[in-house]
Amino acid sequence: MKELADGVYALGHGKGGHVHAFLLEAGGELSLVDTLFEDDGRLVLAALASLGRKPSDVKRIAITHGHRSHLGGLAALKRATGAKVYAHVWEADIVSGDRRAQAVSILPHQSLRLLPFQLGLWLGRPKHEPCPVDESLTEGDAFGPLQVMHAPGHSTGHLAFWWPERSFMIAGDGIATWPSLCAGWPAFNLNHAQHRVTLQRLAALDAGLVGVGHGDPITDGAPDKVHEVAATYH
Repeated sequence: MKELADGVYALGHGKGGHVHAFLLEAGGELSLVDTLFEDDGRLVLAALASLGRKPSDVKRIAITHGHRSHLGGLAALKRATGAKVYAHVWEADIVSGDRRAQAVSILPHQSLRLLPFQLGLWLGRPKHEPCPVDESLTEGDAFGPLQVMHAPGHSTGHLAFWWPERSFMIAGDGIATWPSLCAGWPAFNLNHAQHRVTLQRLAALDAGLVGVGHGDPITDGAPDKVHEVAATYH
């Protein structure tokens, strides 16, 4: 776990493509965006303990989109925290286990390191433990201290989040920094036209800190790097 700013914590590890989740503290309450790959939520629970917080301090959990790397620990964390679960309505039936996430082609592959993830999405493996979504989120909603952005392209109901007081953006899989800085693993993006629009919107925020779904957060020169990704995505 790394503290990026006051009340902003990044949680990450190597599994799931160096996947990251984000813990936000405001007004004494905790909000969590994404839940990492493991299905027992242990890394999130360990992070809470290290902060001297109880699982019940997490009041709400949002899922950026319905891919296994991001919702692996959701069901376990729902049980442990009692938090409300939020997602976009177009991802909710994936999170609840009623529909598979849309597969992507295994060709062309962007990187040999990403090929196992393309195969996994194509095969629908590994499966996550289903968890019902309590409430939907969309453009303009509030999620704890965050402003919600509907950011489609990577998936239909993909969400991003913005905390203007911290100049902190959660791009989800709109942007990735692993295995390199890119527009969220382009081979996985379902709608490239939508993703281009989303990247332009994310770049326009000029966020000083950017949390991404895969790879380390961007903490140095973030506005220029996000503008570069948006300008070069085709």
